[in-house]
Amino acid sequence: MELRDSKPEIKLIVCPIDFSEFSARAYDHAVSLAEHYQAKLMAVHIVELWQHPSLGFAATVETYEAYCQDLRVDAQSRLREFLKNHAHDGVLPELSIQQGTAPDSILSFAHVRKADLIVMGLHGRRGLDRLMLGSVTDRVMRSAQCPVLAVCHSTHESVGTVRENHHAHHLNRILFCADFSENSDRALSYAISATAEYDAELILLHVLDESPSPSEVEEVVAAATVQLDKLIAPQRRQGLKITTAVRIGKPYQQIIQLALESQIDLVSMGVRGRGALDQAIFGSTTYRVMQLGPCPVLTVHS
Repeated sequence: MELRDSKPEIKLIVCPIDFSEFSARAYDHAVSLAEHYQAKLMAVHIVELWQHPSLGFAATVETYEAYCQDLRVDAQSRLREFLKNHAHDGVLPELSIQQGTAPDSILSFAHVRKADLIVMGLHGRRGLDRLMLGSVTDRVMRSAQCPVLAVCHSTHESVGTVRENHHAHHLNRILFCADFSENSDRALSYAISATAEYDAELILLHVLDESPSPSEVEEVVAAATVQLDKLIAPQRRQGLKITTAVRIGKPYQQIIQLALESQIDLVSMGVRGRGALDQAIFGSTTYRVMQLGPCPVLTVHS
């Protein structure tokens, strides 16, 4: 498969904010992307009424509506304060308060506004099932019509070194995970685009999950390397710093290991449609890299 000459456009970025440290990290990345792509950034907070049991004691419809309005006003004030505390030069986000369940409201908002990218935080690392199954980020990632960048935390922090230049976050190394299927075509386009925008290094990785015999290792690795080299046409390579890597083992383990060794700032992965994510929620390579990896993961549907 050779990548078709298509450059993704990022004109509108949506970043859900729940005032946690996780959404603060996600917001840093959203600001940086908005700055580099000169995109509009929308910070959205969802008021979830089920989190306010006192609503059940509202005596009248008027009391209920007044209380809901108070919640929205309070949320707007908190969101303004959050954005003030995390302000960055050159990016002035638009804020929005929505009411409903978080996943549905985020998806609806992104769909109506025709978002090109959703950037949101992952809440902790408490095991694959507890982290992913039913989580807000998981549901958004499975159903969003645009790519989703999931941010947990970074084991190496490049933010501090670029604060002097008024950037929120910088990407130095980007890792693209290739399985040589059409499913990863769009994910590679986004990886190339980010590599160019940030003047970063792009590493193309393929993992052989079935170990060849010792006598075949060299030949199999060489063949995979040739396939990696063919992913990007020569004219698209101009001005880009691209290297390749072929590893043998469990894909998620090898991806994470390389991400740690090379201090990767972003992993780009293609996913095989929404149904496949539902069916493979346990043991999914993508989910395990998101859960256990050291950096944000960009998931792109085919």
